[in-house]
Amino acid sequence: MPLSDTQREPATTPEANVAQTASPVTLEDIRAAAERIRPYVHRTPLLPSQTLSRMSNTRLALKPENLQRTGSFKARGALNAMLQLSPEQRERGVVTLSAGNHGQGLAFAAGLLGVRCVVFMPETAVPTKVAAIAGYGAETRFTPTMAQAPAAVETYQKAQGLTYVHPFGDPNVIAGQGTIGLELLEDEPDLDAVVVPVGGGGLLAGVATAIKALRPDVRVVGVEPEGAPSVSRSLAAGHPITLDRLDTIADGLAAPFAAPISQALIERNVDDVVLVSDDEIVDALRLILERTKLLVEPSGAAGVAALLSGKTGVAAGAQVAAILSGGNVDRERLKQML
Repeated sequence: MPLSDTQREPATTPEANVAQTASPVTLEDIRAAAERIRPYVHRTPLLPSQTLSRMSNTRLALKPENLQRTGSFKARGALNAMLQLSPEQRERGVVTLSAGNHGQGLAFAAGLLGVRCVVFMPETAVPTKVAAIAGYGAETRFTPTMAQAPAAVETYQKAQGLTYVHPFGDPNVIAGQGTIGLELLEDEPDLDAVVVPVGGGGLLAGVATAIKALRPDVRVVGVEPEGAPSVSRSLAAGHPITLDRLDTIADGLAAPFAAPISQALIERNVDDVVLVSDDEIVDALRLILERTKLLVEPSGAAGVAALLSGKTGVAAGAQVAAILSGGNVDRERLKQML
């Protein structure tokens, strides 16, 4: 949905007002994050696809963060946040909430640094993501739904003295995700547009901040599932909201709430946020696998889905990058989708 003047209402919470008066994440923060995490992450390539270009009527290249450490872009932000903890914070440990990918990224980063990590997840979390988090050495705790996780995290954090690393509303996490924007412009200086999957909005906020600081003419479009539109509804409300229910196959984009800092950055720097259906996501996932041989989870296919459905407002023939945000798909779910 376009960010119209009617959507740019003043924020109603003090935290959101602070976020809007001074940018909480700058280009310098993102550049510093790139240097900080460089030894630990992959610099994923930018891969053109003639078939998907033809089908989307663009010159499309894919940024395969499904090939990133832990299988998603989340390792970038988690590492940037973890590497800036004080010695006392490292000693005590960290806690977060996650549908899976942020939990894996934080568990991976914590494991590298020898830090205790606790991840709260919904009971419906993808089993392979739960197993991966445990495999990186983190502890898992469960709540009936994702919407109930924040309260559980807060209680546990206070009792244990842990540091909370927000999955998408932490400035250090956002700066880490923004390093993708730097890489996109380095690899494709003539970029016209970038299409970004949206859950809580940390990836979109970081990428948009980097790109608009360097190339304000580049169109930045976020893509949400129809069944989890927390960011677009927050934009319409003028402040972060919490959804009553989630209903999407893209579990990695099923954030039940938005955050003030990421929302402020999105409102400033993003040109549009559009919605795609689960059917469009699955169709895109199949095409990506068949035509590019890249395996993505439903969340990772959302950007391509929006391009194929013509919802992004990108001009015909434009040089476009679509971020494949992750590839941590459960085998049984994949069989059902294929």
